[in-house]
Amino acid sequence: MNVTVGMKGTAENLCEKEDTALVVGSGSLLVYATPCMAALMEAAACDAIEAGLSDGETTVGIELNLKHTAATPVGLEVRAEAEVTAVEGKIVSFQITAYDEAGVIGEATHKRACVNTQKFLDKTYAKL
Repeated sequence: MNVTVGMKGTAENLCEKEDTALVVGSGSLLVYATPCMAALMEAAACDAIEAGLSDGETTVGIELNLKHTAATPVGLEVRAEAEVTAVEGKIVSFQITAYDEAGVIGEATHKRACVNTQKFLDKTYAKL
């Protein structure tokens, strides 16, 4: 792993009905669901460090502390911007901000662990 503080990444998509709290099951309204925002934030973090991973390496999310501060209606674009704030061994920390077309909708701190893809999958599927 060759990940350094300051690396940045983004992820974006259109808020569609399938991304709403009502459809996802995290609420009763047709607004952008917090679980969808969390996934978008993790995607931005992955994008930030993709170039720093070696063949056979990936990262897995191990911590996400987020605040969803504004609602987004169906039809608006949403995006997340992530920046690496620390690298401690195999653990990478991020600061992430999410936006819709009107402004900030959420913020998070996030940690991901770098793992060997095959070893991780072998250990996981050994549970079966």
